[in-house]
Amino acid sequence: MVQDHVALNFEKISLTSHGQNYSYKISCLRFWRKFSRLQKLTLYIVFFIVFILIYLWLFGNIMKFNNVMGLNIQKLPQLSNSQQEKELDLPDGVEAVKLNEIVNAEVINEKEQIAAPAINPTILELTSYGIKFPSASGHRQNAILKAFKHAWTGYQKYAWGHDHVKPISKKYNDWFNMGLTIVDSLDTLWIMNLKKEFSEAREWVSSSFNLDHYKDVNLFETTIRVLGGFLSAYHLSDDSLFLEKALNVGERLLPCFTKSPSPIPYSDINLVSHLAHSPKWSPDSSTAEVSTLQLEFRDLSRSTGRSSFEDVSFKVSEHIHTLEKYHGLVPIYINPNTGKFHRGSEIKLGARGDSYYEYLLKQWIQTGKSIDNLKNDYIEAIDGITTKLVRTTPQRNLTYIGELRAGTREFHPKMDHLVCYLPGTLALGVHHGMPYSHMRLAEKLIETCYLMYADQPTFLSPEIVYFGTNNDISRDMYVNINDAHNLLRPEFVESLWYMYQISGNVTYQNWGWSVFQGFERYTKVAGGYTSIGNVLDPDDTRPRDMTESFFFAETLKYLYLLMSDDRHMLSIDKYVINSEGHPLPTYNR
Repeated sequence: MVQDHVALNFEKISLTSHGQNYSYKISCLRFWRKFSRLQKLTLYIVFFIVFILIYLWLFGNIMKFNNVMGLNIQKLPQLSNSQQEKELDLPDGVEAVKLNEIVNAEVINEKEQIAAPAINPTILELTSYGIKFPSASGHRQNAILKAFKHAWTGYQKYAWGHDHVKPISKKYNDWFNMGLTIVDSLDTLWIMNLKKEFSEAREWVSSSFNLDHYKDVNLFETTIRVLGGFLSAYHLSDDSLFLEKALNVGERLLPCFTKSPSPIPYSDINLVSHLAHSPKWSPDSSTAEVSTLQLEFRDLSRSTGRSSFEDVSFKVSEHIHTLEKYHGLVPIYINPNTGKFHRGSEIKLGARGDSYYEYLLKQWIQTGKSIDNLKNDYIEAIDGITTKLVRTTPQRNLTYIGELRAGTREFHPKMDHLVCYLPGTLALGVHHGMPYSHMRLAEKLIETCYLMYADQPTFLSPEIVYFGTNNDISRDMYVNINDAHNLLRPEFVESLWYMYQISGNVTYQNWGWSVFQGFERYTKVAGGYTSIGNVLDPDDTRPRDMTESFFFAETLKYLYLLMSDDRHMLSIDKYVINSEGHPLPTYNR
């Protein structure tokens, strides 16, 4: 049979291009062509989104790394030649290390992003830099130190890294997810010479403090507790890590000011999205909150050389100075959209009104008594308090500060425990040159605050008390059951410390010791100290299972300072204390 064609057999040829099989490419191309236009468009969009996310992630990490390196290089404490040559007093057998070598080692560790603390805790415990405080002396101060250790141990065991400890259930509570108790306690640990505990807290700050939680936080609370806590720790320890953290916090809070249409900042912000807004329950901000930011933001500017923080925060004070007031007194709400007071709101020195008056005086002191508007507004406000809010009871002649009701300005004989900060503020003002009549008012008020404790069978003050008037002489001072809780607040012992430091009157120490014994008897539990729901019945205190961070930052700190043999252990001439008990240095202007 004759074949009419020729069969040609070739060996299979594999064509490659840059190491890839060419036939494989053809198969992929054919596979791609099988997709519809809609399917191709969808894949294009997915690939584009993935590319953008990868780019943003890489860019963000590079910028964060550069910012950390830049801050550590530029913001280290400036040491004199004598300080740089000073050697540490180390135990026998340990080679002496110079201070500048430790500081330089910190820079290297931060650059390399080492997870461990930048300074070995053992070395940090032995360093000789930073402000020195004497060790505890006398049985009273040692008892306060023991109480702090007990509370701190409970926090370490059951809530380490979380905001608050629940000392009865031995659990934790988170509010802002910032480790509030650790940050709030840094300067207390330093003042009490608890260097091991301070080193452990510093290590947590270095390795675990994180602001990348998608959660709203309150501008005021974050400023006084976190920003103030870091700045105070920086000034007391000379450790630049805390200044780095403070700068990060400050930068994330700035949109509260810059996004507001008026000089009045928004009250809340998301630290990840940077969305600033009013609280969910009102379009207004609290007057006390927006006017209790300036000490911290000013100090951040002075410490970093970046004026923007001081500028935006002081504009709040300058703006409020221009607003019409009631005999120097301010309503407790102010609107960030209009920049004006909510005229229908209450006037009081308790919640949402208190620290406006405190920061008028303390800003004036912080700036070297150089800003007359602050001084004048403070004096006018105290005059207004004296004429419009101060009353005395008909039976024991107790001096107290009441409130003016919303709308009507009718006097209401109600006083929060928070108001007990005022005697200390008045005494501080007199120490710095304010009229001596302020001290006479302080002495009368602090006696009333003492009786708010002494009149209760637990020797612990309720949150709110009411007073008898000329129209109601049957009762002199009384407590409603709904107001009978005690949150371990610091305001009274804070005022005792100021009064004792200024006057030297040991009565104030004795009063503070009595309050401490009340805490020991009725709030101490296995896991620390708890707030209670009822100060009126020693057999039914109704523990609330919560220890606020201010118990560590303020209450125990002020008690410890109050019981010191050296009443000037923390000088009010060198430091101004923020609303959360954190010492910040004063400046010439």
